Amino acid sequence: MADSGYPYPVTIPCGDIYCLECIKAYWDQFDHMGVYNCPQCRSTFTPRPVLRRNVPDVHHEPRRNLPQLTPFPDQQQESFCDFCVGRRQRAIKSCLMCLAYYCETHVKPHYESSTFKRHKLVDEMGHLDRKICPHHEKGLELFCRTDQMCVCVLCTVREHRGHNITSAEEERIEKQKTLVVTQTEVQHLMQERAKELQELKHNVDFLKSAAQRAQTECDKTFHEMLQAVERWKSEINQMIMSNMQAAMLQADSYVERLEQEIMELQRRDAELRHILETEDNIHFLQNFPTLCVAPEPMVPKVLMNPQFSFGDISKTAMDMKEHLDDICKKELSKISKTASETPVYILLPRNGNRVKYACRLTFDPNTVYKELVLSEGNRRITRKKAVQFYPDHPERFDGFSQVLCKEPLTGFRFYWEAEWSGEFSVGVAYRSISRKGKNSHSLLGYNERSWSLLCSDAGYSAWHNKVDRDLPSAPRASRIGVYLDYAGKAVSFYSVSESMELIHKFKAEFSEPLFAGFGVGSSVWLCQLKNTSY
Repeated sequence: MADSGYPYPVTIPCGDIYCLECIKAYWDQFDHMGVYNCPQCRSTFTPRPVLRRNVPDVHHEPRRNLPQLTPFPDQQQESFCDFCVGRRQRAIKSCLMCLAYYCETHVKPHYESSTFKRHKLVDEMGHLDRKICPHHEKGLELFCRTDQMCVCVLCTVREHRGHNITSAEEERIEKQKTLVVTQTEVQHLMQERAKELQELKHNVDFLKSAAQRAQTECDKTFHEMLQAVERWKSEINQMIMSNMQAAMLQADSYVERLEQEIMELQRRDAELRHILETEDNIHFLQNFPTLCVAPEPMVPKVLMNPQFSFGDISKTAMDMKEHLDDICKKELSKISKTASETPVYILLPRNGNRVKYACRLTFDPNTVYKELVLSEGNRRITRKKAVQFYPDHPERFDGFSQVLCKEPLTGFRFYWEAEWSGEFSVGVAYRSISRKGKNSHSLLGYNERSWSLLCSDAGYSAWHNKVDRDLPSAPRASRIGVYLDYAGKAVSFYSVSESMELIHKFKAEFSEPLFAGFGVGSSVWLCQLKNTSY
């Protein structure tokens, strides 16, 4: 039995603490009796208590070293040869016909004599008594599907007469299919969590770099300020460091929990591999109910919050330089509240990739072409024949029917969807894309500052830097999904209907924040995805 140092402890009704998997496996042996006890104090419970993991306070509980993997209870038990005289040697095989343990020396007759040719030898796993029927003292060779238990030949004519009986081997073949699927799910989850752990560590490094850049910029600004504002320099540096340190402490907790879950998945995978390789059908069937259910993720998905930024603090430092003491007090108070209340990490429920990185976008009125009309909170845009009266603005497109969104996208992963009618283009662009004239410098996707997908009834084409590529075989859909992996240097476009299918993927080196952009032939609507996190 594991103790309270195990990564997933549970407290049972008497107050004693055990490893979750160990106490479950221990109590599984008493399901046929309906009475369960504590292995330590022998308190009894009826019915079987519901087990829930003790969840630690990740903000206050100190980080601890991960323990070594522990096997399931009763799955390995050292046994000794029944035929040794004097000092008994460790058994390496057990015979399901003789119902006896054999060491390396005494098992030889089973291999050499024809007398034992029909005997079934299996690797020694311990608990040979569990392979004997407790009612008839016969070997368990059959499986009752009606009662879901192993039985002997006499059971089929007495207690299990008329039941659906099959051989243990046939039942193992059927249940092994389920167990293989479970193992595949465990391995997939283990790989997914390892990837998430690597991503989280990468984002932590990115956060450190961002903090260092912000501190450097603030230092440069403060050195140019008068000596009267030196006290503000110290305060704002302290703010940056405090937020970074708080973020690091929080990240350490998430890293530990992900490492613990991966360790638990590795342990589970080892157990599944062990049970799948055993030749002992009875042992396999008796452990099947415990091992066949794939574990659920224990730790929610952890992402860096794109809204958490040190850049705002750097900008505030420059404002303070211009407005001096009174303005400095006001601005510093405002940014301090924003920095302290904006979470660094977002815990996402696992409801699929479409919502995992979903972001809420709105069209920027300052960029809207003169024939486009905004509605529905700047999330729908429609092209009209009449010219709209928009004020002059340097960021407005005046040559093409285009618009950018307000929200900058940088450093992380983002996903959004748009429904369209008429010819339509969707993509991403730097803020520095030209807005004036009908030329390649201002056409979305036709310059080095933007990437886009052109959609029409005739098909799709991918555009970047004056190069367009037709995509005749891409699946058609009235809804397009865009996935931007800024750190991974890629932007992908998907057709979205009952399923998602990739249309095209650009690989690129991004050097500035990106903005979602659209070319509007008739109308475009930014879709609201459920569980959007920001």
